[in-house]
Amino acid sequence: MGDKVSLTSLAAMKAKGEKIVGMVVWDTHMAAIVDRIGVEIASVGDTVGHNLWGQANPLEITLDQMMPVCQAVRRGVRRALVSADFPFGPLQAGPQQAVDAAIRMVKEAGVDMIKLDGAAESPEGVEALVKAGIPVWAQFGVTPQTALAYGMEYKSMNTADAVVPDEMIDRLIEEAKMLENAGASLLDFTNSGPVVGPAVVKAVKIPVIGGFGGGPWLDGRVRMAHAAIGYSAAAVDSDADNYANVGKIAFDALTDCAADIRAGKQIRGATKKR
Repeated sequence: MGDKVSLTSLAAMKAKGEKIVGMVVWDTHMAAIVDRIGVEIASVGDTVGHNLWGQANPLEITLDQMMPVCQAVRRGVRRALVSADFPFGPLQAGPQQAVDAAIRMVKEAGVDMIKLDGAAESPEGVEALVKAGIPVWAQFGVTPQTALAYGMEYKSMNTADAVVPDEMIDRLIEEAKMLENAGASLLDFTNSGPVVGPAVVKAVKIPVIGGFGGGPWLDGRVRMAHAAIGYSAAAVDSDADNYANVGKIAFDALTDCAADIRAGKQIRGATKKR
């Protein structure tokens, strides 16, 4: 499985041009699987409420709800770094509240790192966590509002021929450097695009990883494991270009299982009589 991942080893990977792999996971078994394939980061996303539990509002999930998810992932991981998202609330409430929440996640769930969404708006929160000895993965990037302010069409940001104003590139580089100076160990660059992304990667020493709107121009990528393998009810009727369609596989398998039960047959995998 290799040596345990550290922040130092991630920095070394950037220096050598090796890509960092992160996977968003929410349970022990998926965490163990991604750890076994050798990912560097197992990220506990606060999107578990919306994407797995069916919560209507992505901001609905609470810190209390995040705790058992983090604990489950921690139990499945031996090698990778375990990162946990803050739900909406602690960072927005202020630096001390952010530190209190982070300490709880470290002590009670054993996470290695805290991912702060909207970190560019709260650099003091980044500084407070780092001062408390808690590594930070700081998220920043292009939002619809950012694009509008610079006369950009939001959806055009990720095209190879995107014409990005110099002022916008300068601002994003400035934000990245600000977060690096605040003590962040990693950056999560949302909607980096092939124009701004490489410029930011070159401007900072810490690894720059991206999920939505990222690409091979970054130091690595993070992907929601459930999305990568098509694990959702919607996937049953989808022809999306994922790495698998577990939703369809599960639907077909459970259909066969139900048919065997109704036909009075033994269930596959049941303990056989000796």
